[in-house]
Amino acid sequence: MAANPAPEIPLRSVFLDYATVDAHDLDVTGLERACHPLTLHDATAPGDIAARIDGAGIVLANKARLTRELIAGAPALRLIALTATGTDNVDLEAAREHGVAVCNIRDYCTPSVVQHVLGAILALTHRFADYSRLVKAGQWGGRPQFTMLDFPIRELAGRKLGIIGYGTLGRAVAQVCGHALGMQVLVAQRAATDAGGAGAPAPDGVRRLPLGELLPQVDVLTLHCPLTPATRGLLGAAQFAAMKPDAVIVNTARCALIDFDALAQALRAGRLGGAAIDVLPQEPPTDGSPLFAADLPNLIVTPHVAWAAREARQRALDELAANVTDFLAGGRRRRVV
Repeated sequence: MAANPAPEIPLRSVFLDYATVDAHDLDVTGLERACHPLTLHDATAPGDIAARIDGAGIVLANKARLTRELIAGAPALRLIALTATGTDNVDLEAAREHGVAVCNIRDYCTPSVVQHVLGAILALTHRFADYSRLVKAGQWGGRPQFTMLDFPIRELAGRKLGIIGYGTLGRAVAQVCGHALGMQVLVAQRAATDAGGAGAPAPDGVRRLPLGELLPQVDVLTLHCPLTPATRGLLGAAQFAAMKPDAVIVNTARCALIDFDALAQALRAGRLGGAAIDVLPQEPPTDGSPLFAADLPNLIVTPHVAWAAREARQRALDELAANVTDFLAGGRRRRVV
């Protein structure tokens, strides 16, 4: 393995896309202490990355792409520290070949994501947006009764929550929805082993079901699995057709888990009861999306904010600082390379 020559200490640090984490509401003191000297860039265009990481020993990034060419062209680089769990924006093999360590952060946004999922489920099943729209349009005034019953509202107690992806986030959502809402929790078998028949129990004893067996039963489906070859396009027209026509879907995981054209068609045709989507193939979506059509009922689209409570973003910075401090001390905290 060809290791990059070690630069002089202290290592110069650069954060390529700091504004993806901080909206001028976070305490950056700990990160600056760990990464001194540190240069913060709110954003970095792909064509500017090479110049900005030149001579830097530590590169901090969230979504900025660090390719093989960029890594090979940065001989001082010793550590890439990511402000995210996903590592698909870094060429990990190139980092390994050039002796560059890579670390990520984990479990920093669980409460925020759980709140988002819970809020989305309640908004979809109580039809908050639809009723608010009617009231603002003046359609409550002049009604013969005190209320409006234009859209069905369902109690969630006793209904079935399906979870695809039963890691930290999936288990946390299951706990809240089970305890607070009284929902029954069903867990999907891992896609790579979904060959029929109930799978092995999950860590808390919940038995996993093949996706084809789970989908027809659930009233709410929430996704928390990674994007892999086995999960890409996991939900499409056939899966939506297998679900209850009033079932709702929440996706705070990866956009490519769902065929958005098929989702739009299912919503438009009344074959699904609603959806809340927090991730899109292109972010920001400058080319539009099938989900932006005005005629899609009971659809909530949010700009990748499930993770973004201020407390979660502060934990992200603090975890980043801890990873850098540990690396400089010779440790392997949160190392993926």
